Amino acid sequence: MNGNSSSPTAEEQRALDAVDIDGVLADLAELVAIPSVGGTEAEQQAQHWCADKLASLGYQVDHWRYEVPDLAAHPDFPGQEVERDTGYGCVGVSSTAGTPALVFYGHTDVVPPGDLELWPNRDPYALRVVDGVAHGRGTCDMKGGVAAIFGALRALRTAGIELRKPLGVHAVSGEEDGGCGTFATLQRGHRAEACVLAEPSSGSVVVANGGSLTFRLEVPGRPTHGATRSRGVNAVEKLAGLLPVLRDLEARRNADPDPLLAHLEVAYPLSIGVVRAGDWASTVPDLAVAEGRYGVRLGESLEDAKAEFENAVAEACAGDPWLAENPVRVSWPGGQFASGRLPENHPLLPELQEAVAATGAEPPKPLGGPYGTDLRLYAAAGVPALQYGPGEIEYAHSHQEHVAVAELERVAKAYVLLAIRRCGLA
Repeated sequence: MNGNSSSPTAEEQRALDAVDIDGVLADLAELVAIPSVGGTEAEQQAQHWCADKLASLGYQVDHWRYEVPDLAAHPDFPGQEVERDTGYGCVGVSSTAGTPALVFYGHTDVVPPGDLELWPNRDPYALRVVDGVAHGRGTCDMKGGVAAIFGALRALRTAGIELRKPLGVHAVSGEEDGGCGTFATLQRGHRAEACVLAEPSSGSVVVANGGSLTFRLEVPGRPTHGATRSRGVNAVEKLAGLLPVLRDLEARRNADPDPLLAHLEVAYPLSIGVVRAGDWASTVPDLAVAEGRYGVRLGESLEDAKAEFENAVAEACAGDPWLAENPVRVSWPGGQFASGRLPENHPLLPELQEAVAATGAEPPKPLGGPYGTDLRLYAAAGVPALQYGPGEIEYAHSHQEHVAVAELERVAKAYVLLAIRRCGLA
């Protein structure tokens, strides 16, 4: 580690002391109160909130509307799984004098809350702070990270810190189902020398992500009355016969994972999340549809990943008399999450670790994540990126979603130091 791992300077300590955790929680409460589920009008409301907040902090803001069909016409469009025709981008920079030395990234969309009866207070959009823990939809994934970003910006402003190189913020929507917001931001030409995604990182720093694809299997059957089932072909039973094939495929693909993902029980998971079949209880179903998630290996192209999956299904069909004549149809709806990683030996990693250490916390260990994020879009655009943010990923998307208040404060302080050290003092 270089000299920046030493104790904070007087200017840095002044900025650290200016981190206001009550202000962070107030921002988080406002963000959580916006039910910004992907595809809803509130998704755009959260983006407007970020634009207003950046402007209030003195940042120069580019807040624009984009048309999703125009983006979807691009061959590299990452896909989406909800219906939206428009979106809003939001970028703030401390100065337009050159490319930002650092950008903090946060997405403002959230997944649906599910059964409200399973939430502790039956209101996922009301922030609850109990025993040092903040609960609510988005607190972990990833409005807690967004609030920590704004907490860091506010601390820099309160402490009177002027940066030599520009500092930026990219607030995006549409991350949960593909990444159209980040794609739109990069298509607009916004770049940075480095990017920190404030995604929950469970106390580590995520320097690589496996990718993921959404697959759909359409398994044909032959309908008949349930009383004469032997004269038909049950599509559900044929789907069940494919499950061991998919589990074997997953095992083969996980036999030798990248070292960054070797700590995971399953580095590249394959799972079925939706099954639909039949329309009458006493009819043998003529179609079973299964949709699921398929992990993409680090460094593997989406085309190669799809080909291996399709070949495994085709081989299974060839060994079944019915499916050999009536093969399963495979398609790839929804988001297209390629893998991505921070370039080896890039200085952003030790800089982040040193900033965390200077706050008095243990330097985070670099690991890989089994889930897709917008890191891969920045990597593809030539912007070195990693993930470091508050929250435990296991609580994202759950009815127990929460983030520790102490972690929000610690991360905000690390962002303060990283911004000062990467951008420099004016």
